[in-house]
Amino acid sequence: MVGALAAGLLCAAGLAAPAAAAPAAPAAPAPAEGLALTPPMGFNNWNSTHCRAEFDEAMVKGIADIFVEKGLKDAGYEYVNLDDCWALPSRDANGKLVPDPVRFPNGIKAVADYVHSKGLKIGIYTSAGTKTCNTAGFPGSLGHEYSDAQQFADWGVDYLKYDNCNNQGVDAKLRYTTMRDALRATGRPIVYSICEWGENKPWEWAADVGQLWRTTGDISDNWGSMLSILKQNLPLAPHAGPGRWNDPDMLEVGNGGMTDTEYRSHFSMWAIMAAPLLIGSDLRSAGEETFEILGNREVIAVDQDPLGKQGTVISSQSGRWVVAKEMRDGSRAVALFNESGTAQRITTSADAVGLPAADAYALRDLWQHRSYNTAGTISATVPAHGTVLLRVAADPKSVQHPPAVELGLNGSPLVEAGKKTALTSTVTDLGRTTAKRVSVSLTGPSGWSVKATSPTTSPALSTGRSLRTQWAVTAPQGTPPGSYGLTLKASYRSPSGVRVDSALPLTATVAVAPPSGTSALGDLAWLSAANGWGPVERNTSNGESDAGDGNPITIGGVVYGTGLGVHADSAVEYYAGGACEAVTVQVGVDDEEGADGTVAFEIWADGTRAASTGVLTNAMPAQALTADVTGAQVIRLVVTDGGDGVTSDHGDWAEARLTC
Repeated sequence: MVGALAAGLLCAAGLAAPAAAAPAAPAAPAPAEGLALTPPMGFNNWNSTHCRAEFDEAMVKGIADIFVEKGLKDAGYEYVNLDDCWALPSRDANGKLVPDPVRFPNGIKAVADYVHSKGLKIGIYTSAGTKTCNTAGFPGSLGHEYSDAQQFADWGVDYLKYDNCNNQGVDAKLRYTTMRDALRATGRPIVYSICEWGENKPWEWAADVGQLWRTTGDISDNWGSMLSILKQNLPLAPHAGPGRWNDPDMLEVGNGGMTDTEYRSHFSMWAIMAAPLLIGSDLRSAGEETFEILGNREVIAVDQDPLGKQGTVISSQSGRWVVAKEMRDGSRAVALFNESGTAQRITTSADAVGLPAADAYALRDLWQHRSYNTAGTISATVPAHGTVLLRVAADPKSVQHPPAVELGLNGSPLVEAGKKTALTSTVTDLGRTTAKRVSVSLTGPSGWSVKATSPTTSPALSTGRSLRTQWAVTAPQGTPPGSYGLTLKASYRSPSGVRVDSALPLTATVAVAPPSGTSALGDLAWLSAANGWGPVERNTSNGESDAGDGNPITIGGVVYGTGLGVHADSAVEYYAGGACEAVTVQVGVDDEEGADGTVAFEIWADGTRAASTGVLTNAMPAQALTADVTGAQVIRLVVTDGGDGVTSDHGDWAEARLTC
């Protein structure tokens, strides 16, 4: 957790030596062997409970029970970790940490014993500072490293998360190395999680200090936060490996702030990054979809592959990401990840992801749990914010599987009620073998008119050939604006006669053409809005994580009455319907973050960047920006970080105007 530094004084040396009664600290022993040779898997309570009262002994035991009962233990989840607020605010007369007797009436050791009795392991939390991150001021371990480490070992702790709050400016390497030595001095194997938020680039120095290190600030349960952290962690692939993992923070799957599609993307991308998989939701109230995502053993196998490679970016054009991970058996895990708010075709090849030349390749869809053959093309139309996760290997025997067939839809999924919209579906054979008796259908909501205007069947499709079908789609007059489901389905047979049915869920958005004249964007309905911290705010600054908590938009001391308040990374989309000409706006970093924050602004007209700024800082006045958006169907307002992470990156689109 990231928090403000608390006042406090350290001993003159700045770090703890062992207590006088304890033996002198030995020279640092050789690095611990066998710890976290694959990314740690388990649970941490913080994302679901923070410091609320429901974090207690009953919760910890309940999670351990669920790990066993729901098969999560068998799937690889091992650690049940306590985060902040487990202790009293003061140490005892002997300088020892004291578990909160209300939360943990039987103490930590009793809880550890219970967790161990289930064949699981237990983790605990403290900070490399005088206090932990919570404002209640729980004691940190700076100055108490050897005593606290021994206390953890005596309790049977197997994992330590060591935070960075209230660190008094003491050198990070020194603080984290001291706790490493203290843990080793206990003689107990304890996985050491360095949580200094990536501020001092631990991936460059911590491989012989801990087994994992946070690379970013805290994650939040929203798409913008997850996406921002993903982008910060992906470039660090060369630093990961067995016993030394990049940690992009805990999972938010099941906490309710994202859709199931987004949570599957979250889980898929953490897996392909060989990230620790620490469940952050309260499994005692989780739905079956959450367990289905977290328990997907084929996805977990990607994360836990013993080769220990983190996936690397093959391409990322226009939010269409291809990330590939080398596996120990020579195959590749491949993620086709769609950052954008509309379905996108994402494509790569066996050669591009590092596979050897072959006549045919086996392609396994890890969410559909189906196997296909491909001639070498790896491609899919991926829903908005979705991920197709595949495992691909050169395999001449793969032709026994049906050919991979890609479904796609060309044309804009934006419709105006009462107006006919033309769309074209495609069904393409990617396989080495022929797809036979191919048929396609497109369906929409009740009351919508969806009619094919060209053939919907083909007797056979050979490698690379497509069935293209034209459709006329009309939403009834008076249909309210919003998102509506379309489903594209295809059926075909393999050469051996095996029938395959495929479906592609799509979204059509009913949009209202903007009014003629000049309108304030802060007052218009948007198509979509993604934000790095809390929601996008209308006519106020971003504020904090809650809706409606912004302040008057203020840039360089100048207050603006209208606009949008956002936090990088952010994207807000508006429907223009080809009827608008220009966007005008004053942009800058909001004053609410003091001297912090660096952002850059972009205005996109469909797929073209129509205007942009360089990096702006809080010290700069508002900058005027004008974009020609003539003919665009969709206008997208994008804010990115200034290249130094997203902390305090509050951006303002002040006095934003759209002229149509």
